[in-house]
Amino acid sequence: MRDFPAAQDLSGVVRDALGAGCRILGVERLRGGSKKGVYRVRVDGSPVPSVIVYRWAEGENFWPATGAGQPSADPFAPASGLAPFLAAQRELARVGARAPRVLSSGSTVDATDFAVVEDVTGGTLEELFGTDPVRAASALADLAGTLDLMQRQKSSRYGRMDLLERGGVAPGSSCEQVVLDRALRDLAEAAERDARVAAARGRLARQLDELRDMVRPRTSYGLVHGELGPDHVLVSPEGDTVLIDIEGLMYFDVEWEHVFLRIRFGRRYAALSRPGLDPLRIGLYAQAMRLSLVAGPLRLLDGDFPDREFMRGIAEHNLSEALAALP
Repeated sequence: MRDFPAAQDLSGVVRDALGAGCRILGVERLRGGSKKGVYRVRVDGSPVPSVIVYRWAEGENFWPATGAGQPSADPFAPASGLAPFLAAQRELARVGARAPRVLSSGSTVDATDFAVVEDVTGGTLEELFGTDPVRAASALADLAGTLDLMQRQKSSRYGRMDLLERGGVAPGSSCEQVVLDRALRDLAEAAERDARVAAARGRLARQLDELRDMVRPRTSYGLVHGELGPDHVLVSPEGDTVLIDIEGLMYFDVEWEHVFLRIRFGRRYAALSRPGLDPLRIGLYAQAMRLSLVAGPLRLLDGDFPDREFMRGIAEHNLSEALAALP
């Protein structure tokens, strides 16, 4: 059983952000996070009634260790911690895309990274789809505008924002090669955990190679979130969309973003689709994404992630889609 922080453990960072006069009334750990803890802290004696605390600590990360793993410069290496969060925050602010405002950030005496951010209280876009379709439709249009802002940004280098900010270079010769390499790793991992993947491994690997060979070179990349589902979009009381879980923000092929958007938004994706996407990249990235959404949940289930049926369902659905996409 994991021991998560209580009110007294978060009081210092909250008072540093809001002032010594504030008093903590309650702490709620929000569901859904797998790499960091997300806490809503209700307060008194402050201009705001609540804040959100992000907490990056070993005890908050449900992902099992995977041995040597990927180089940290890999665009798909695990994105967690204060440095990638703040780099992503700065870039989104620069381009005019909304993320929760940072009130305070740093490390505690036990070297736990944290950020205290504004509490955007309008709920997630995913929730609004079920409770307020009219407001959700307006927010979806606002999200489309945010995506346009992001994807109009161009860089001659691909990679995660924290790497690019410090002048680093992402490994690999191209986005499509990075995606292929990752897909083959995901395929190998999934084959170790599921006999159906193992039986189809050769066919899936050949298909990925063939899809990669059809993609033509590219030298300009757009700004992408990387995991932009409706659960990673908050809606402010004013109706503005606010992006969260931004640590993986990177410059990359925008088709990668659109493959994920299509999976997560389903029939509502039409409002976010844009002309000019490369269908050959879409073909490669869609199959690679399916394999990622098989291997990732199966890996997470090696540990003690609590919402196990949900993760198992993601793996099962995407395995069916990957096998159905075989020629």
